[in-house]
Amino acid sequence: MADAVLLLHGIARTSASMRALQRALEAAGYPVLNLDYRSRRLPLADLAEAIHPAVSRFAAATEGALHVAAHSMGGLLARVYLARHRPARLGRTVMLGTPNNGSEVADFLRGWPPYRLVFGPAGQQLVTGQTVELKAALGAVDYELGILAGDRPLNPFAAALLLPGPNDGKVTVASTRLAGMADHRVIHTSHTRLASHPEAIAAALRFLRDGSFGA
Repeated sequence: MADAVLLLHGIARTSASMRALQRALEAAGYPVLNLDYRSRRLPLADLAEAIHPAVSRFAAATEGALHVAAHSMGGLLARVYLARHRPARLGRTVMLGTPNNGSEVADFLRGWPPYRLVFGPAGQQLVTGQTVELKAALGAVDYELGILAGDRPLNPFAAALLLPGPNDGKVTVASTRLAGMADHRVIHTSHTRLASHPEAIAAALRFLRDGSFGA
């Protein structure tokens, strides 16, 4: 039976940002749903409900397991979705640059009206001080999860002012880590480029196939 993959892009991005990964997955034989969603208009819980009809139809049409690969905030959306609407044949999940423990960049910007305007309700949920409600919505990791992190910010000076320790310019390596994950790897690239980086794509495919990023 053929497994399939759901792709979820990050905040203020579109499915085009996941196109390189989509092509690699399809070349490997996976049917792919590269889903666009209104990342700047709704909080994460409402976004999970908004994508549910499309994901549910795709899962029902999938003969094998449904895997998930998500970039940045898309990983948080994946966590909320899997906590609420876990597919019956859930496969493995890969996160790329997901701020599982929040981002200090969001901490710094959250009070600015332009940030609230551009990034909307979900942007307010990217902070390091996650609310009790958000933590409950994200749920525990009881599925096979591999996490990829970047450590090469495009602007190292600005990143050093806001982000403690190795980071990709928006999220620290430490913040990507999550209790229950099966594997974790650092890719030498920036947050924006992580989803299209050849090494990250190869690692994601290995995890979906084997449950490990490999040596």
